Amino acid sequence: MLKIRLDKTRKNDELRHIEIIKDFLIYPEGSVLISFGNTKVICNASVEDKVPPFLKGSGSGWITSEYSMIPRATQDRNVRESTSGKVSGRNQEIQRIIGRSLRSAVDLSLLGERTIYIDAEVIQADAGTRCASITGGFVALVLALRKLKEYGLIKASPLKYYVAAVSVAILNDEVILDPNFEEDVVADVDLNIIANENREIIEIQGTAEKKPFSKEKLNEILYIAYIGIEKIIAIQKKVLKLTR
Repeated sequence: MLKIRLDKTRKNDELRHIEIIKDFLIYPEGSVLISFGNTKVICNASVEDKVPPFLKGSGSGWITSEYSMIPRATQDRNVRESTSGKVSGRNQEIQRIIGRSLRSAVDLSLLGERTIYIDAEVIQADAGTRCASITGGFVALVLALRKLKEYGLIKASPLKYYVAAVSVAILNDEVILDPNFEEDVVADVDLNIIANENREIIEIQGTAEKKPFSKEKLNEILYIAYIGIEKIIAIQKKVLKLTR
């Protein structure tokens, strides 16, 4: 993994610099600012004492997500979705991925009939925004769960394991970890891998943008993804100081 990529500061199996600042905002039960290189996302976890209709009376809770970008998160200004009056298909897809990924980490039956909303607001996009949202959203979620336990609203932490996400691309037949926008936009294949600390896959999402790839390449993608996810989870644990 010593080959030179478009991002000449990194080897193929190197992540961008990742930083997680917890308690970024004062009002949410959990809040972080996460940076994957130049990609920056504010992730907030907000608790409400209600659940979707299909869970009423079940004693079980729910975790869901909303995802958006500020208009100038990208090189050219985007129109706010509130102005257009609808959520884009891309953002709906990302919201569902974030929600599914984080629900997998929690025993919802221990949450009580309450919902935790994970709001991911991209303030600067340089590729990997959904992976940053999942990774930062997880830390915000843990902070919110701690508040619930601290206030005596839950008896035990419902957290099952740590979860993180990373993107992997194939560019010029080379597998590269955590591509930035310069690499992502010309990649032949772009996959997002979500996994837990036990090296169990939660979701694989992505496409062969320009040409199909072999099973052997998929195995290489998973190998390099695990390298990245283990490093990311180590950062999460350091930020949260291992306390569940």
